[in-house]
Amino acid sequence: MSDLPLVRLPAASPGIVTALGHLRTVRRNPVGALSLAFILALIAVALFAPWIAPHDPTAIAPRLRMQPPGPGHWLGTDQLGRDVLSRLIFGARTALKVAITGTVGALSAGLVLGLAAALGTRWIDSALVLINDSLKALPLVLFALVLVSIYGPSLAILVTIITISMAPGYFRVVRNQALVLRNADYVIAARAMGASRLRVAVSHLLPNLVGPLLVLVAMDIPAVIGIESGLSFLGQGVQPPESSWGTMLSEGYTYLRQAPHIALTAGLPIILTTIAFTFFGETLRDALDPRAARARK
Repeated sequence: MSDLPLVRLPAASPGIVTALGHLRTVRRNPVGALSLAFILALIAVALFAPWIAPHDPTAIAPRLRMQPPGPGHWLGTDQLGRDVLSRLIFGARTALKVAITGTVGALSAGLVLGLAAALGTRWIDSALVLINDSLKALPLVLFALVLVSIYGPSLAILVTIITISMAPGYFRVVRNQALVLRNADYVIAARAMGASRLRVAVSHLLPNLVGPLLVLVAMDIPAVIGIESGLSFLGQGVQPPESSWGTMLSEGYTYLRQAPHIALTAGLPIILTTIAFTFFGETLRDALDPRAARARK
């Protein structure tokens, strides 16, 4: 039996547990709690849209075109006689599907490439930073219109545009945080004990990146919804017959004088969703960094 003393490695910060624990702090904040409640309600509406929607969102009824809100159609009908409320409900599903898919794709790409840049050799870091800065310099609208003109408007192209345009932001956050964390005592100790770069990244760096990435995701989702709505408004995003808030807003703008309720009801969920996710992200950021919150006060 060896008489060598046992060496206790410095423990890594429990990033995942800490980040999830701060959700309790968010719930104690009135603005954060209200925003979180709205987000959860929106997710529930998107998930159960086929059972919640009172009518088929694609059913055309020319005799009922541009009807004002009433008992049969609580938010009225559009220029084709389709129920506006049902299209709004299915539009929530489209918005969240695009937002979650695009954000997860950008997060995954930025996370992998950011960790590779921070833990890799200097030439790998320089090459990835150069590619990242080049993508970040691309004008979003022009880049989107070029891809759409080449491949045509579709949901897959829309998600690709969002992923490519937003991945540089995640790459920069992950790389900067990982460059700081790789010099922490527990990371140096782990590497001295023979831990591989992959193990260091998964076991020590990744848990401590959860908090900043959660805040960034919450802040980016309304931006993604805005991109999807904007491109759909221009006719370059989600295509009919699939419901989209941006498409409804564009159609409502065309018939603004005859049926103003179409544009008003289509624009309201975009505004409320953007505000809810933005306030939730700010509240979560304050919960994760109380010193920054006190400094702003």
